[in-house]
Amino acid sequence: MAKVELKGIGKIYDGGVHAVQNTNITIEDKDFCVFVGPSGCGKSTTLRMVAGLEEISEGELYIDGELMNDVPPKDRNIAMVFQNYALYPHMTVHDNMAFGLKIRKMDKAEIERRVGEAADILGLNEYLDRKPKALSGGQRQRVAVGRAIVRNPKVFLFDEPLSNLDAKLRVTMRGEIANLHQRLQATMIYVTHDQIEAMTMGTKIVVMKDGCVQQIGEPLYLYNHPINKFVAGFIGSPPMNFLTVVVKKLGDSIVCDEGSFTLTPTPEQQIALREYVGKEIYFGVRPEDLTYGDAPFAENNMQMKINNKEPLGAETQLGLSTKSQALIARVYASVKDNFKLGETVNFQPRMEKCKFFIKSDTDPDAELNIVEKLDAPWLVNALTGEVGYSKGEGFIADSSANS
Repeated sequence: MAKVELKGIGKIYDGGVHAVQNTNITIEDKDFCVFVGPSGCGKSTTLRMVAGLEEISEGELYIDGELMNDVPPKDRNIAMVFQNYALYPHMTVHDNMAFGLKIRKMDKAEIERRVGEAADILGLNEYLDRKPKALSGGQRQRVAVGRAIVRNPKVFLFDEPLSNLDAKLRVTMRGEIANLHQRLQATMIYVTHDQIEAMTMGTKIVVMKDGCVQQIGEPLYLYNHPINKFVAGFIGSPPMNFLTVVVKKLGDSIVCDEGSFTLTPTPEQQIALREYVGKEIYFGVRPEDLTYGDAPFAENNMQMKINNKEPLGAETQLGLSTKSQALIARVYASVKDNFKLGETVNFQPRMEKCKFFIKSDTDPDAELNIVEKLDAPWLVNALTGEVGYSKGEGFIADSSANS
């Protein structure tokens, strides 16, 4: 397999439209790297530049140490799985999987061996004589993956391959693709707008927005240490809640006033928030970090009204509101059997888990994590254009950014 390096990669369309800007990513050999972000963020364009289906406007692309900018797609030794399967409807499963090898004039015995191995891996042996119209959506997707496997490529590319499947089948296929990565020990790049897919499948996640990389890291590191408000709100389901609060000084302490209640940050958080006294900032708390309790006078109590509830069996998601703002809380069934709409309830946030972000009405890209920037070198690197990612608690600079 291979290492993939994107050094200052950019894509400019006619009219000067910058679809991808100064992208620096290093995908190590055997990584399962997921590009994730909202529609139009540039993730598919970046993948297509790696595949050679889009011309690179600026920067350099290396696969296994070899410059690929001017190498045609057929010579890059990559295999791509598309969103719409792209199977030949008049061919059988066997012939769909073998077609790419036949046009390369590979030995017939070797073709049969590779198709047989791929069919074994994907459980397609009993479908080899069927045509695509006789297959379910999940089976067609497995055929598309099988067609990539037989190529034995250096890099596998997946462009939102599960978006056409129903919810249950997507869960099944997520597991199958993740298991395939473990079995093949291959370098894989996977594009999705679904952050659950990114969190459950990737060994490394690249979060993108408006053609720019926001943060690169292992799934749980991004969840626990988001670089800015966008990453914090994109990673996690339900997403992180954000409340506008005013930072105030109360005696020797720093507090955050929401208007309906006042929160006292941890000592470490207070140190970082001192320079924001008198300013509005965003207070971020995840739904699972709100603890229910009938204690209106408890420290950091947030008294709110229930506007909506979604019972999901093991848990209930509550839509709550203060006098002027809304948020979601996740409550497990064992806590309380019945919540009533319009009821006033008390929740306390786990302050050590909460985040604080700069509030900007003009520049969303400036809404950075306030507390963790003090001792997080990846934050400084991102701001200076040098991208890094975390392995565990340490920072590893992206070699493509530092070259």
